[in-house]
Amino acid sequence: MIEGTNIEFKELDRQTGKIPETALKEVVAFLNTDGGSLYIGIRDDRTIAGVEDTDDVMKRLSNMIADSIKPNPLQFIRIDAEEMEGKNVIKCSVSLGIERPYFLSKKGLTAEGVYVRIGSTSRNVNESAIRQMIIESSGKSYEECRSLEQNLTFTSMNEEREKRSLAFDTPQMKTLGMIGEDGLFTNLALLLSDQCPFVTKVAEFDGDVFRDRQQFTGSLFKQLNDVYYLLNMNNKTQASFEGLIRTDVRDYPPDALREALLNSIVHRSYTFTDGNIINIRENQIEIVSLGGLVPNISYDAIFMGLSQSRNPNLAAVFYRLRLIESYGTGIQKILREYAKFGLKPDFQTAEGVFKVVLPNIHFNEKNKEHNEQKKKEQPVMIKSDPSEKLIEMLKLKKVVTRKEVEEELKIGTTRAFTLLKKLCDEGLAVQEKNGRLTVYSLKE
Repeated sequence: MIEGTNIEFKELDRQTGKIPETALKEVVAFLNTDGGSLYIGIRDDRTIAGVEDTDDVMKRLSNMIADSIKPNPLQFIRIDAEEMEGKNVIKCSVSLGIERPYFLSKKGLTAEGVYVRIGSTSRNVNESAIRQMIIESSGKSYEECRSLEQNLTFTSMNEEREKRSLAFDTPQMKTLGMIGEDGLFTNLALLLSDQCPFVTKVAEFDGDVFRDRQQFTGSLFKQLNDVYYLLNMNNKTQASFEGLIRTDVRDYPPDALREALLNSIVHRSYTFTDGNIINIRENQIEIVSLGGLVPNISYDAIFMGLSQSRNPNLAAVFYRLRLIESYGTGIQKILREYAKFGLKPDFQTAEGVFKVVLPNIHFNEKNKEHNEQKKKEQPVMIKSDPSEKLIEMLKLKKVVTRKEVEEELKIGTTRAFTLLKKLCDEGLAVQEKNGRLTVYSLKE
């Protein structure tokens, strides 16, 4: 008999006779993996050390397990005394638990407290593995499971509901699935909170040359607004004339762009820890969402209007806030918007990924060459740096609010906040409170 995936040896402390605390992590690992046997009284080299008082050691081991491992795993554990080479040893037989993940109570339900068995060692797991264990053992979807983080705030969510004069008090949060039956926040609440751990990554390209990268964090509501603001800034308008009638058409149909972004947030799988990816190119915008198609829904089925939401509670919240319409309409709307221009967006799927490619209405290879030649012939126009304008504004007015910056520079809230934060981070400006208002001034 040797140590392996299902067998572990421990020896009582030679001076105190205590059971080593490391025995507990082995029990946790067995509970979380495929079960196994922990032997007390056998050395790592497989020689038998034995135990003197088997009843005492069995009782102490049982109490340690009951007091130190959560949820209580005793129904999956059997402790017996066996004789080996004329000496007594304790065998702790552990079955696979049904309330995984099991964890050391003093460490909590964290990466430091959860172990699994890999070969002959017990190792910690990451939060993604913990979430997957919760889903597998509970039979619930990710959004229904209890959040590992309970200190949540909802600034961005409250801003959204106030725009629509909606109330999200405790009873309504329970109805929506943000608070579970145990009175604790669910992962749905985590996604909508300011502490949301998931991100959206946006990259911008000039041709095949990478130009810029941004990562958007915070509540899904904040990410939605911030990312759409950036996409909207990149959605240029071109004018055409028929006689004296001017028609403005944007590079990407705004409704199609909005629907593609919303779908990537509402229908992605949040069991993946990485973020959604958006690539902004001259000829197209690519939105890559993690999770792929929902099981049992085929690629062809989604073009028939069929929809099985991976996150129905999240979709219900977005529907209540009038951000999305009824299920199954998003892709149809994207197709309709592009059909007006005789174009068709591209939808691609692979295991764990769903990608929407929105073509630039005004782009083609011929006018690309023409525009590049035209750029070479035209004098270079140097754009004024908005940061320099802001510094001049601060010099003139001494103290400004974010609202004043928006109005003076004719920019949106997100852009104004970004510029002010940049100056503060660079040590050129300071932020302070003036009554209820937050004001900014040049650093002396």
